[in-house]
Amino acid sequence: MFDLLFKNAKVVDGTNAPWYIADVAVKDGKIAKIGKICESEAAKTVDAKGNVLSPGFIDIHSHSDRSILSCKLNESRILQGITTELAGDCGNSPMPVNPERLHLLRNNLGADITWTDAKGFFDVLEKNGTSVNFATMVGHGTIRVAAMGYDDRDPTPEELQKMREYTAESMEQGCYGLTTGLIYTPGCFAKNEEVIELAKVIAPYGGFYKSHMRNEGDDVLKSVEDTVQVGIEAGIPVQVVHHKITGRKNWQYKGYATLAYIERAREQGLDVTVDQYPYCASATTLASVMPKWALEGGYTKLVERLKDSETRKKITDEIKDRFEKNLRVWTDVYVTSLNSEANAWAKGKNIQEIADKLGKDPFDATIDLLIEENGNVRQLTFGMCEEDIEMIMKKPFTMIGSDGSAMPLDTTDVPHPRNHGTFPRVLGEYCRERKLFSLETAINKMTGMPAARIGLGDRGVIKAGMWADLVLFDPDKIKDTPTYAKPNVACEGILQVYVNGTLTAENGLHTGALAGKVLRRGQ
Repeated sequence: MFDLLFKNAKVVDGTNAPWYIADVAVKDGKIAKIGKICESEAAKTVDAKGNVLSPGFIDIHSHSDRSILSCKLNESRILQGITTELAGDCGNSPMPVNPERLHLLRNNLGADITWTDAKGFFDVLEKNGTSVNFATMVGHGTIRVAAMGYDDRDPTPEELQKMREYTAESMEQGCYGLTTGLIYTPGCFAKNEEVIELAKVIAPYGGFYKSHMRNEGDDVLKSVEDTVQVGIEAGIPVQVVHHKITGRKNWQYKGYATLAYIERAREQGLDVTVDQYPYCASATTLASVMPKWALEGGYTKLVERLKDSETRKKITDEIKDRFEKNLRVWTDVYVTSLNSEANAWAKGKNIQEIADKLGKDPFDATIDLLIEENGNVRQLTFGMCEEDIEMIMKKPFTMIGSDGSAMPLDTTDVPHPRNHGTFPRVLGEYCRERKLFSLETAINKMTGMPAARIGLGDRGVIKAGMWADLVLFDPDKIKDTPTYAKPNVACEGILQVYVNGTLTAENGLHTGALAGKVLRRGQ
């Protein structure tokens, strides 16, 4: 007997092959048979009624390592059809941890850290339970903190060797590759040569390199060149994460150059790919608007500098100059989350609105908010255009990644809607409504393609023997209902979500199941 049988499903299998009508049977958490199957052969039958049955969506760009231990239901992931996520992005992973520098990580990871390495984190996560399958990269920023803190300098030979050891240990314990966050501390202090040295370490393990590049605006092409150079020097695949073109003066211009460069690199034999989220706004820390030098030493040192009147003026002048050059305005920057109740009223408001309410200049309002919140403020910024989003998304080497995190629905934060709506938005808005590509191509960009990039040989495709991570959805009704004003809602049109054969969501409601597995490279 099969455990579960889907009858009359429109199977879009994740390979980019044409859809077909079939029955799909599941046993012991895996796909057991595809074809014509009698209901009497299964303990439970679901009539798909011609709706689409696809592999569970694989989020290749996730930051759930920050929140998955406190949000094990992972509603923001499951309710949009994500069944597997790859975390540790932008140079910020939950390990390795040097106990002597543990205090430096608490601000970034926001977790009660009781581990020192990948194995320890995986053990804690398995004991805690999770609704999604979880895999992770190791972050260069976290490695650098463990070896040398937040210093703005090159590592000593001894420190670089320690970084190599941390990298190798993380790969041996199951990480899938290396990430960088080159606009964040301490990644912004590292030269490309340092990154290349660590990338060489992951090569024997079959890992790949992902980079939140040093620049996504005026110097975006140089940043793509640097990313590709890491792949060339280390002999590994590379991925440009959340590829975008920021800054109004760069729209519909620089994207042609970056994509042409990637295409040439691929023609020359380099395995370079891209991921993207389908929104005109980005989201990150409010501290990222600060000059690089002001961030040395982490948030504690930043706040100290902001409290000094002379240094504050210098910082303000640099930010003003950068905003003027890049045509940036404070009405595009919204506060999404912070820690204190005293400033909770600022959530969901842009910096200009906050400044007006306080009777302050927006630069002063920003600095005061960072001081009051000890640097821990997250923001959302409108900085991209739809034409560039479409141009990037249509490329055959582009896959979908949310750049989101594990979040509950019942939160007072006002996060980026990508956390809850990325994958249905691609299927509903860009595939069905704008007709950028076929349904088969859309599904491949969020299942088979990321599975192949990560190296998940038993997920991402509907085929006998694969794990039964499955999404049943209505292709005519699937829609991203999360908005910038109201982001914490379930998407429409997703009928059922299965993780390892277990029903985990139905009609926008989580079942409470914790069927996710911790995925380790090579195991």
